Amino acid sequence: MLGIIKNTITDNAILGAIFSSIFIILLGFYLRKKEILNSVASKMLTKVVLSVSLPALAFTAFMKDINGKQLREGLSILVWGFAIYIILIPITKFIYLKVKGDKQDVYRVLTIFGSTTFFSTPIIAVVYGVVGVMYANIFNIAYRVFLYSYAFIKMSGAKMDKDNFKKNMKEIFLNPIIIATFLGLFIWLFQENLPQVAVQVKGEVKEVAFLRIDQTIPWLYKPLTYLKTLASPLAWLSIGSTLAEVPFKKAVSQKDAWVYSVIKVMLVPVLNLVLLMVLNKLNILPVSFEGLAATVIMMAAPTATVAAAYAISYDREALFTSNCSLLSTVFAVFAMPVWIVILEVIKSLGIF
Repeated sequence: MLGIIKNTITDNAILGAIFSSIFIILLGFYLRKKEILNSVASKMLTKVVLSVSLPALAFTAFMKDINGKQLREGLSILVWGFAIYIILIPITKFIYLKVKGDKQDVYRVLTIFGSTTFFSTPIIAVVYGVVGVMYANIFNIAYRVFLYSYAFIKMSGAKMDKDNFKKNMKEIFLNPIIIATFLGLFIWLFQENLPQVAVQVKGEVKEVAFLRIDQTIPWLYKPLTYLKTLASPLAWLSIGSTLAEVPFKKAVSQKDAWVYSVIKVMLVPVLNLVLLMVLNKLNILPVSFEGLAATVIMMAAPTATVAAAYAISYDREALFTSNCSLLSTVFAVFAMPVWIVILEVIKSLGIF
């Protein structure tokens, strides 16, 4: 066991991924503190990541040949995405049974929804590659559905009437990342049924779907590969600069926010890990190690920006939410390497 842990934490690829994320987050923190990055620049970084880099990352992850095994695993990840959020709704009710009133709703929503897209996906891209990103984006479909329906209703107190339904459907389906995910997913799933064109791949002529632009129009695909590589460093810079803007001393003194952070970043992913491992063992939802790892890293994300925005907008424990967002992010930055090591140990021991 100790040998496996030692080999894992001394692996250059894993060490490089962990160090890179922490270093660039700290760099973003430093740049914001020194006003090299001002608040406007920090917000623009976030917009670039969410509207350009992450959509490029989502789309390019599906530019690959399909095989039966990955198709079955992708379906398992999609089903599990919906299942875990349905499971977390009653479980968080039990966890926060002693918390009364509005605060319980806030606790539950902030615990269920993490910053999966902005925080976790860039880490998955670096550690688990395009396969991990593909599974992460499939998993995130359910996240978007519940975030703009259940979370909105809980935090706003509003009913999902016709106007709110239309608004939230637009938020879900007109989001650039969701558009890129569905477009990529469509091409990946139906590439054998789409019109085919002959292309030369490694000296051999093969037929591929005309929408596989990585093969058919490589000069158009190339800019997307540059944009996707920006996702991780820009996201980490933005996280660091955002942390620099929040008063840390007040947040640290709030015990409730610390308790929440441990539950969000450690307990929730443990639940995800155990349940998915059991379902995989029973062959109910077969997934690969990359699929399992992607879901764990996604569930270990800190407070979701949208969930926090709901709480602040509707005046639902706004100060508490801000403190939770800050502490869970700091906690997640240092917990993420721990999760990566735990997952690698599980893989090395052959447990999964």
